[in-house]
Amino acid sequence: MYQERPSRLPGAVVWRSIPDPSGARPVLPDGCMDLLWSEGRLLVAGADTRAHVPPGPPALWAGVRFFPGTAPAYLGVPAHELRDQRVDLADLWPAATVRRLRDRLGAADDPAAALEAVALERAAGTGPPDPLPARIVTALESGLSVAATADALGIGARRLHRRCLTAFGYGPKTLARILRLRRALGLARRGVPFAETAARAGFADQAHMSREVRALAGMPLSDLLARG
Repeated sequence: MYQERPSRLPGAVVWRSIPDPSGARPVLPDGCMDLLWSEGRLLVAGADTRAHVPPGPPALWAGVRFFPGTAPAYLGVPAHELRDQRVDLADLWPAATVRRLRDRLGAADDPAAALEAVALERAAGTGPPDPLPARIVTALESGLSVAATADALGIGARRLHRRCLTAFGYGPKTLARILRLRRALGLARRGVPFAETAARAGFADQAHMSREVRALAGMPLSDLLARG
């Protein structure tokens, strides 16, 4: 069972996942990075370019999902270095710091809330994130092309690509595809017919949407909806 709530950290989400006997649910690309805790381990989930199925037996997970583009400033590592990876936090932060955090979360009654407190403390120490990634997300979410996004933000295409690699882990074209997938899922989950979903989400047609959903999520849209 999966549960989430808005975090006190702007734009972030606090979540926890309780073991499901029916098997792990795939984690879909969303442009985000997560700080994770599970069974005494602290990890960072890099931004995914395809669906990720947690390996191993079912386990309790807690996480803070940062707003797209904000995690690198908090974690101190460019997003492209962690793309499609799950990395021990001790590989990024001093080992002594991570040991103290593991002990703290291990003693907590609510690991998700304790993890949120860690994220808030980290954010307080790093200051507000660069506003440009949020502006990139807003522009691409509105349906602007990559070229139009670069023009609207007053930056060149090459600089836009470099900034996206650092903030999101991949270039603006991949980010636009992932954001379009999220739009389509939101519409389809509200019961919008697939053909209308494709048009409103920005696909060329329903067949185009079907190909993109399979490429990014690893299964047809109907299967994703059946999983909830």
